[in-house]
Amino acid sequence: MRVAMIGSGYVGLVSGACFADFGHQVTCVDTDAAKIGQLKAGRMPIYEPGLEELVRSNARAGRLAFTIDIAEGMKGADAVFIAVGTPSRRGDGHADLSYVYAAARDIARNLEGFTVVVTKSTVPVGTGDEVERLIRETNPAADVAVASNPEFLREGAAIGDFKRPDRIVIGIQDPRARGVLEELYRPLFLNQAPILVTSRRTAELIKYAANAFLAVKITFINEMADLCEKVGGNVQEVARGIGLDKRIGPKFLNAGPGYGGSCFPKDTLALIKTAEDHDSPVRIVEAAVRANDLRKRAMGRKVIAAMGGEVRGRTIAILGLTFKPETDDMRDAPSIAIIQTLQDAGARIVAYDPEGMEQARHVLSGVDYRVDAYGAVAGADAMVLVTEWDEFRALDLARVRKLLRAPVVVDLRNIYRPEEMARHGFHYHSVGR
Repeated sequence: MRVAMIGSGYVGLVSGACFADFGHQVTCVDTDAAKIGQLKAGRMPIYEPGLEELVRSNARAGRLAFTIDIAEGMKGADAVFIAVGTPSRRGDGHADLSYVYAAARDIARNLEGFTVVVTKSTVPVGTGDEVERLIRETNPAADVAVASNPEFLREGAAIGDFKRPDRIVIGIQDPRARGVLEELYRPLFLNQAPILVTSRRTAELIKYAANAFLAVKITFINEMADLCEKVGGNVQEVARGIGLDKRIGPKFLNAGPGYGGSCFPKDTLALIKTAEDHDSPVRIVEAAVRANDLRKRAMGRKVIAAMGGEVRGRTIAILGLTFKPETDDMRDAPSIAIIQTLQDAGARIVAYDPEGMEQARHVLSGVDYRVDAYGAVAGADAMVLVTEWDEFRALDLARVRKLLRAPVVVDLRNIYRPEEMARHGFHYHSVGR
């Protein structure tokens, strides 16, 4: 089948490359000429494990192409996916749908024959209705079916998530869309991935509900971690104890410095705004958002407390800047608020991240970046583990102890065992233990 992917960011590029790998003919369209130039040259605008080789191999095979010309990209397409950004709108927190609506109008002007237009971007309930209205307003003669097909891709594991999904959600109003989308995803039938077909509005809500639920789950275990510290419990054992209950499950029960990234912060906020607009507030989600925002600066204060309550003029080594491992994404990363809290208290920050330092330079100032973890801790008064990259899981602790000016380690991801750190002579502080 022929597929046009409007938007070549994280979702569009991963989805387009994976569809091409299934054997479909895919053209990714983007208004950013520099990005398209990069992709044609085989250079990735984002870091995602396995993506560069997937893009290059399918481009070489002639199944994946890139263009800034939407007419060229849509020529002969059976399905056109909208995969543009929906950032939080300045001022009110609603999802900014201007890119989605602009894409809908551009698509309408270039439709040829029956086409399924699919919203892949994360959008509030009712967006598909407006997309369809705009298409029909722009091109009254269009033979089109508008569907919703939300993505459930984790940064750092997106290719595996696309190819081995827990489920594929398809929201339709026109039954003709079902056959087209089922044919597109037919290769996944071998993996027995269930396809859930719903109304369009239900599909839109599923995406927001899923992300909000996971954000609440993370916030819950973080609050349990705080309680564990007060009463002498161990949050890792609490998490295991409740996670073994099949009604709860073990995932997203790792205590830490709070959630960030491209999805949870903006999607929870957008859900709250949608609920308010429909006079059906989501109080649990509101509380989770508030608690998560407060937690990030609280982790900065935790570091200050571990250093005796005073950090002015002292050097703190931060290991890990991105909101999670295996990505270069700095959006709403906990490290930002933690570093700013420490800088506000007068600390000097040195930092290292395997992939995120270039992006970090755009959002953080006054940080001294180093080429590796040992370079960061050399001469520092404390080491703070913020992101659980694999290379931080097996540091040479004897070497770290010698390099640090003071033996203070604050582990915000509970990577190490307290008894092990004590044997190496560290003053060790973790989360919820």
